[in-house]
Amino acid sequence: MANKIDEEDIFASLFAPLTEGDESNNDPSAMSLVDHLEELRWRIFKSLIAVAVMSVLAFVFRVYIINFLELPLPKQADAAIGGGKPIVTGLTEGITTFLMISIAVGIVFSLPVILYQAWAFISPGLYVKEKKYAVPFIFIGVALFAVGVSLGYIVLQYPVQWLVTFSAGSFTELVSASSYFTFVAFFMLAFGVVFEIPLVLTFLAVVELISVKTLTKKRAVAHVSMWVAATFLTPGADLYSPIFLGVSMSFLYELSIIFIKLTTRKK
Repeated sequence: MANKIDEEDIFASLFAPLTEGDESNNDPSAMSLVDHLEELRWRIFKSLIAVAVMSVLAFVFRVYIINFLELPLPKQADAAIGGGKPIVTGLTEGITTFLMISIAVGIVFSLPVILYQAWAFISPGLYVKEKKYAVPFIFIGVALFAVGVSLGYIVLQYPVQWLVTFSAGSFTELVSASSYFTFVAFFMLAFGVVFEIPLVLTFLAVVELISVKTLTKKRAVAHVSMWVAATFLTPGADLYSPIFLGVSMSFLYELSIIFIKLTTRKK
């Protein structure tokens, strides 16, 4: 008899409607997920608005930007392209090149807003001692990216000159606007992203995912891996580009260790 009563109680509990207490236990987690998704949507939307505004401004000054980015072209290319200007091979290539450059420049100049929105999204999950690094991280991230892009522009002349002159004896080098500016964008972006290494490693150390001990222990492997990666990240086959990028990556790795020590020494 007792077993029958127990079975009836279990059966009834399985199909009983949720009580008010049960709903209150389930609702917060469901609303939390919805709130996070909604916040992520608005963070992305605000970042896209910043990119759009900066892209429009870049499009207004597109002629000056184009002239500035064309400076690394060697004189050997001037004889092959009319007036030292890259050529366009299609009716819409000119406008699409302008749009591509404007969007790329817009992303670069809206980086402070993007970094802020990214930090604002993840900061609720951090401790108070971790949130205080928000402003320094944003400024340091922008500064490092700017230094990386600037160094990439300085080094850009070497792979461009090598690529233009390598086959000059056998072919007439017609540099198209699309190929040249795509190459420039990826090359400078590679340097800009690489210079974010200290920021990323320091952040991982602040949230206790890595430590100085780990970075020091893996130092030799890290340096070899970064120099190998430098040869693939630089699309030109010249000797100078991977050397500049490899030296920069090794320097930034060591700088990251210093940043982490300064950041976590109080801890």
